[in-house]
Amino acid sequence: MLDFVTWAADPEIISSPIAIRWYGLMFAIGFIAGFEIVSRIFRHEGAPEKWLGTLLIYVVVATIVGARLGHVFFYEWDEYRLDPVRILYFWEGGLASHGGTIAIILAVILFSIFVTKRNPLWTFDRLVIPVALVGGLIRIGNLFNSEIFGVPTDLPWGFMFVKSYQWHMLYEGQAVHPTQLYEAAAYFLLFALLMWMYWKKNAEERPGLIFGVFLIGIFLPRFLIEFIKNPQVERELSMSLNIGQQLSVPFILIGLGLVIYAVSRPRLKLSFPNKFADEDKTDVKTKR
Repeated sequence: MLDFVTWAADPEIISSPIAIRWYGLMFAIGFIAGFEIVSRIFRHEGAPEKWLGTLLIYVVVATIVGARLGHVFFYEWDEYRLDPVRILYFWEGGLASHGGTIAIILAVILFSIFVTKRNPLWTFDRLVIPVALVGGLIRIGNLFNSEIFGVPTDLPWGFMFVKSYQWHMLYEGQAVHPTQLYEAAAYFLLFALLMWMYWKKNAEERPGLIFGVFLIGIFLPRFLIEFIKNPQVERELSMSLNIGQQLSVPFILIGLGLVIYAVSRPRLKLSFPNKFADEDKTDVKTKR
């Protein structure tokens, strides 16, 4: 049995002529896989193929901009307000999943108003399935960056992040919880659950159910894991619930509300033509 794991992975896959990092690769794999999953769902339900490219643009922009602004305003506004131009320095790091989630919600609402002309829950119930996968892959990217780890532990799977300056400053010689892996495992399991709900149980016939389960499945594990996660900013040291936990609570409550709403309403009966709709036919026929 190992007493701990020494983690010395290089965050860069290639350093020359341009740097390619594992984190960026995980992000890219997630979006490519996500696009393919949503494409199959849209084809299954007879949605227009042209919606796919538009939705991808909305989601990519919302994810990057929202996650960056979330980090800036939720975690380090006191620092960034002194030099606002640094907000644009994405390469310095600093993304917050809660900010990305809020931005994606706003993007889907706009997408629904201007593109699908449908209730936003229709898009949410389909989009969040691959988003859970992307969340897990991003945490794997955090692992390669040796960042967002936990507090010291004597469990045999504790990690020593020997390439992390923060780890050396705070926990030199001590193994810590690999909280990136804990979150990744939770999100991959959630992805499997949502896929099962959609493809095996037709949960999309209860609008809001998949989205509600997603919010609970993402933010409840996040809330719990935060108890053993190393504080992200100094002011969290004096908090009983840190910033990540405080931001997670509303999403958990919204998720519970959506699940209750979905199971209390009549189930829809959707048709599944298994082909993209014609350009001038954008509505999938439904009946109660």
